[in-house]
Amino acid sequence: MPNFTKWHFTLIIITCVSLGHALECYVCTDQEGNRDKCLNTIRTCEPGHDICLTEIKWGSNQIFCTFYLFFPSTKRKARNMNARSLYRKNKVNESDLYKMKWKLRDLYKAFSRRKVIDITEESTLAKVLSTLDLTALGIGSTLGVGAYILAGSVAKTHAGPAVVVSFAIAAIASMFAGLCYAEFGARVPRAGSAYIYSYVTIGEFVAFLMGWTLILEYVIGSASVVRALSTYVDVLFNDSMRNSFESVMPINVDSLSSYPDFFALGVTLIFSAALAFGAKESSMVNNIFTLVNLSVVLFVIIAGSLKADINNWKTEPSCTDTDCQFGNGGFMPYGISGVITGAAACFYGFIGFDCVATTGEEAKNPQRSIPIAIVASLTIVFLAYFGVSVVLTTVLPYYKQDSEAPFPHMFNVIGWEWAKWFVTIGAISGLCASLLGSMFPLPRVIYAMASDGLVFKWMGNINSRFQTPIMGTLSAGLLTGILATIFELDPLVKMMSICTLLTYSIVASCVLILRYEESEAYKKKGDHNPRTFAFIAKQLISANKLNHSTKLTAQIVTVLVCCYVLLCICTAALLSIHMTEIIAGKVTFIVPLVILVMALVITLSFIYFQPVSDKKLAFSVPFVPFLPGFSILINIYLMMTLDKDTWIRFSVWMAIGLGVYFLYGMWHSHIRQKKLSTNNDKNAVFSHIT
Repeated sequence: MPNFTKWHFTLIIITCVSLGHALECYVCTDQEGNRDKCLNTIRTCEPGHDICLTEIKWGSNQIFCTFYLFFPSTKRKARNMNARSLYRKNKVNESDLYKMKWKLRDLYKAFSRRKVIDITEESTLAKVLSTLDLTALGIGSTLGVGAYILAGSVAKTHAGPAVVVSFAIAAIASMFAGLCYAEFGARVPRAGSAYIYSYVTIGEFVAFLMGWTLILEYVIGSASVVRALSTYVDVLFNDSMRNSFESVMPINVDSLSSYPDFFALGVTLIFSAALAFGAKESSMVNNIFTLVNLSVVLFVIIAGSLKADINNWKTEPSCTDTDCQFGNGGFMPYGISGVITGAAACFYGFIGFDCVATTGEEAKNPQRSIPIAIVASLTIVFLAYFGVSVVLTTVLPYYKQDSEAPFPHMFNVIGWEWAKWFVTIGAISGLCASLLGSMFPLPRVIYAMASDGLVFKWMGNINSRFQTPIMGTLSAGLLTGILATIFELDPLVKMMSICTLLTYSIVASCVLILRYEESEAYKKKGDHNPRTFAFIAKQLISANKLNHSTKLTAQIVTVLVCCYVLLCICTAALLSIHMTEIIAGKVTFIVPLVILVMALVITLSFIYFQPVSDKKLAFSVPFVPFLPGFSILINIYLMMTLDKDTWIRFSVWMAIGLGVYFLYGMWHSHIRQKKLSTNNDKNAVFSHIT
């Protein structure tokens, strides 16, 4: 066989592989990592075509490659000529589609860049906070407006004496979110709270949105507290501050305050300066405020119990022939729906404990301190709310409560004027502690985002003397003061609610995704699970008997979590819009609700059947995936109860954030800069060798 050469042998091999006139098309665009994995099949040629046209991109060079199957028959030659003609005709379109595809892929890679946390790396922040400091911080940031305002207003307008049940429901929901935060605090002890959690588990884009939402949450939360503090102080002086400012500088704009509250601005700047002086010093002041706050609440419970009368839970308000403004009396004057609505309002009284999770870089032992501090602070706050609610509704009937200042009003009615002043001063201390707790995590979130390059670098610079991000603290304090100066309390509270509930939902989702991530032991073996429909369907009920979580099972859980969130949105929308019809027992609304609830349970069951990660944690959320899943459902339902204007304002803030990310954060990301630096080093070494 003298005419038989190696080229003939090669053509025979190619012919055998291409049976049915379908050839594999290869492309290589990413040279990072393992070069052996560059040539992967991305498609096959159309049946009837004997050549493979594809674009191969090596570094900066682009080569359009055509693979020919040469046979001596004229028919084959003609077919190749037709293929060449087809190639020339579609060359531009193929190139455009190719470039668009890889641009979208690059965008997805940018969105999904994940941060790797090294817990052994030393932080530039001072580690000075103990478990007691963190617990006091959680109590101080949570126990404030809820105790001094919320208990009376919810009892009068929503739940009546059943406000104690509303607080219990809100406490359970908050505890679920708190446990999720506790696990992340032990897993990722870094400043940034939900921002860091989403950066580690989901990706850079979602992390930026979370960080941007947290900035708004803490700014609005601090502004609302300082506004309430200003109102309480003004009450002591018979509204003289309000009257003076309204006469000199009135503001006649809808949704804004009727006057510029310069007192709120001054208080905010003073507290910002206190935070800038150092975490330890500010935590000591917070501990003092918190001690006074708890003392006043304890005094109210003990003193008020001396005048308590359980029969006030049975009284009935006077009603007209057409209307009962304060319900039907008794323990649940507004019915079950009133208790649930009251629970939604009481839930906002527990906002603030998440600031404990932002102190991971400043806690002495974050793996132990953060979970204990979160659970302990929520428990103490619930007991305080429960005691205050019982005293308020047993000393006075629920319909005689003062929704703006219930404690001073109660002591006025029973004739204890001296107690009124004592309680008012205590309320001011409690609001100061709540303000400090609200402002404390804000510069830490800004510091975390600036360190990652997603916002301006100068905002995260650490002062060498005080070891705090002074510029970030002062700039955040200035923004908070401006908002507190020009906005009323009600729109601030609503904006804070939507931000907080969104972060709670994302954190709970991250718990589910991380708990079922790929096991470290299995990563070394490689991913060998087939992506067939039968295999995936069997894996939903764990019929494949996998003992370790794999890349496939992690992907299945991620998809299931997304489906569960969508189902929660549908369920929450149905409940929030048609709650009256559902309570009335209308089948048209009950049947879809039952179907959605069954779908939620089935989805969580599929997640439960998947193998969990083998990573050992100092603290783990119990009853996964059901506890985080229930937390997600409650949070989304409460978000659905917010009004349209709140959603519009929140959308505007997020639109501004998207502009910041696409114009600055995406290009200055620390992960991107590190990746570019590594590529440049590789290119320099390659050029030196060649």
